[in-house]
Amino acid sequence: MTRRKLIAILGLALLVAFLGRADEGMWMPHQMKDLNLKALGLQMNPEDLFKKDGTGLMSAVVNLGGGTGEFVSPEGLILTNHHVAYGAIQRASSKDNDYIQKGFLSASKDKEIPAQGYQAGVLLGYEDVTAKVTATLKPKMTPRQRFDALDKAQKELIALGEKGGKDLRCNLASMYSGNAYYLYTFKQIRDIRLVYAPPQDLGNFGGETDNWMWPRHTCDFSFLRAYVAPDGTAADYSTANVPYKPKVWIKPSLDGYKEGDFTFVMGFPGRTYRNYALGELKSDMDSMSRRIKDNQDAIKFYEDAGKADKEVEIRYAARVKGLYNGLKNLQGKLEGLLKFDLIARKADQEKVLLDWIAADPARQAKYGQAAADLNAYLERQKAFNARGEALNGVLGGSTILGGANTLVRAVAEIQKPDKDRDSAFQERSLPQLRQNIPLAERGYVFATDRELLKWTIKRLKATRPDPAQWPASLRGLVGGSDAEVAARVDDMYAKTKLGDPQKRLEVLGLKPAQLDALDDPFLKLAAEMEKELKVIREDAKGFGREGGDLKMAYEAAILEMKKGAYPPDANGTIRFTYGPVMGYTPKDAVDFKPMTTLKGVIEKESGMSPFIVPAKVKTLWQAKDFGRYADKRAGDVPTCFLNTTNVTGGNSGSPTLNAKGEQIGIIFDMTYESVVGDYFIIPDFQRSISVDIRYVLWVTEKFSGATHIIKEMGL
Repeated sequence: MTRRKLIAILGLALLVAFLGRADEGMWMPHQMKDLNLKALGLQMNPEDLFKKDGTGLMSAVVNLGGGTGEFVSPEGLILTNHHVAYGAIQRASSKDNDYIQKGFLSASKDKEIPAQGYQAGVLLGYEDVTAKVTATLKPKMTPRQRFDALDKAQKELIALGEKGGKDLRCNLASMYSGNAYYLYTFKQIRDIRLVYAPPQDLGNFGGETDNWMWPRHTCDFSFLRAYVAPDGTAADYSTANVPYKPKVWIKPSLDGYKEGDFTFVMGFPGRTYRNYALGELKSDMDSMSRRIKDNQDAIKFYEDAGKADKEVEIRYAARVKGLYNGLKNLQGKLEGLLKFDLIARKADQEKVLLDWIAADPARQAKYGQAAADLNAYLERQKAFNARGEALNGVLGGSTILGGANTLVRAVAEIQKPDKDRDSAFQERSLPQLRQNIPLAERGYVFATDRELLKWTIKRLKATRPDPAQWPASLRGLVGGSDAEVAARVDDMYAKTKLGDPQKRLEVLGLKPAQLDALDDPFLKLAAEMEKELKVIREDAKGFGREGGDLKMAYEAAILEMKKGAYPPDANGTIRFTYGPVMGYTPKDAVDFKPMTTLKGVIEKESGMSPFIVPAKVKTLWQAKDFGRYADKRAGDVPTCFLNTTNVTGGNSGSPTLNAKGEQIGIIFDMTYESVVGDYFIIPDFQRSISVDIRYVLWVTEKFSGATHIIKEMGL
């Protein structure tokens, strides 16, 4: 064996060892100190990642509400995914001005347009408040009493935290199934504007065909900007507002990477379920086939509705995109659960826990019934959840009816003292509620909504043909033939005034007696439905807390067994994950390299959506006009790359950084084989997909000519 070959084998062995460490999870900032990051390859001071004074690198990462972004200039410029900014692009678009298709570029700050519905949460800090929360709980409390105590503690902690400033927003997050609580504080910036979005043929290149797949060539990015009042406080949109000045921003690197290089990601992952009990995993798996079918049916409805009307297609574009994304994710999860026999793996995992409990009388007394009690609860939960399926299903089948229900609830809740309201209707939430009423106009079409309600009722009736099976409030609507139902729905839409957002805002300001006096068919139906929904919600408080307490006991056993040395499941809070750049082998004789290039974009072109390559891109590629963005080894512009980090929904838009803390990419996806990682990590297949920062910058500069953005980023 030659010396070179021996070195290669040893290097590979070290890389495999590194990969095992890279797949442990999504870590909270205070847990990073225990990861020995310097030894793993980090070349910056680990203490500079998160600082309580807001100057750590993690403070450049912002929560966009369902997605992540990062400041990349001292002028509040935010880089995120095209699909994260898609809602803003869609709401700004119309049949005559289709920014989805052609893209958007502002030549200067005064030409930037509002990103309707978007806010940016700048993390100021977080603290462990477990003792403060659990101090309110007494040993003999009923589940409902525990719910009320926790709800009261949450509202008090949030109210106290938000007293520090009018633009502060606090969030109480439960970790380890309620065994720990942390209070997060954000500066909530409300004036976000769209700066640049590439055309769909680049920003969504490959569409649903390539979604969750590798190799990938999507240039999935957009630029936004955060604005504040001249005094630096958050404010609603105003031409008097000025760009926000972040304390820290992320710098891009043009140096590239090679396989095995250390990388890390910081962002706001949504939900993972790795600490599920076996019964919880089975329950989720049982529902996946139905959810897949529901998504497929909904997609067909919206696509059929949009075929004859471009405006309908645009209004529902974000909804359809989300449905497609969820569909393929569910398909990948179900396939992975079966392919990797994860039920058996979870059973083995749970057996280790149960054996550990049984090995000690004290642990047996404390946790012996935890798994059995949780499983018994999950069986009862199926029947409980069925109570609201028809009511919530119909509400979800109409923007007008769903909006009417929100108004009915809001009018009743607003009459209460603020501390006694449902959190969605507290004073801190009302500005967002008022904003959402006119914003809804950009996401639906009145006539299509009417047909959607008919379609929804027809589908639900197929599973409940007997009106006696339906909630009392809906029997008058769903009874009879399809033609009779359609006639009732047509009559409701003809008589309602809720199609006018101004009317909906006026209703929000009414007193209950004034609301009752209105002769609007949707408000009357919503009021009747609310009588039943309110009972279910009230019952759910105690029932849900009972389940929460049982899961808390189950995970308390895991915490004790593992001595707390593992990350909590993702729950929308800031997390850190790391791992090397690395390809993978999904099946026999298929070896995927970790990086794709512009050549692959050209090779995929079919001339038909979603594989249309803009003519200018082809011209630039043929001329080898790559500027400073070519990869030295590939001799081409790199487009996307893989690493072994842990991400999930919510991480989209997160920065992927090199060992020096410089941005080399933007997370936008996982591989199809990785999506099951939300439940169970399979190290050989766990891969995240980033768009290469050099592709982002090449498109920005060479394709779009947005040199002012490049200069602002310090390049």
